[in-house]
Amino acid sequence: MGAPAYMDPKKITDITIHCAATPRGKPFTAAQISAMDLARADLGNQIAYHYVIELDGKTTQTLRHDQRGAHVGGHNTGNLGICYVGGVLEDGKTPADTRTDAQKVATAALLKQLRAQFPGVRIRGHRDWPGVKKACPSFDVAAELKRIGL
Repeated sequence: MGAPAYMDPKKITDITIHCAATPRGKPFTAAQISAMDLARADLGNQIAYHYVIELDGKTTQTLRHDQRGAHVGGHNTGNLGICYVGGVLEDGKTPADTRTDAQKVATAALLKQLRAQFPGVRIRGHRDWPGVKKACPSFDVAAELKRIGL
């Protein structure tokens, strides 16, 4: 099991939003998402995200801000990862914005808190990183930031 590397929390420059790619409405806990990460050799068998937002809006911090996650290959230093449960339709394959209202409220609150803590931080979706060929987080983060006033 890999331990997360240290990163200087004073040098946080990015926040990346992800989906867990779990089927719409299927409950998963932050502990289950972290356990799936720990089982993945391609992630270095470590927890990927700093925060997980469950279907009911419960937000769990799974890594400290001084721990480097494993969520955007080659771009994890200075980058906090937020993952919401869901992101695909019931078929388990088709990308879709499956966030519940509670998840939307929790995500907005967390982003506002983190933007206040890390002024000037860039917020984007996983798919918005150069070279990423995934639909994750299955919604337009820039549009969402405008909607919530960030």
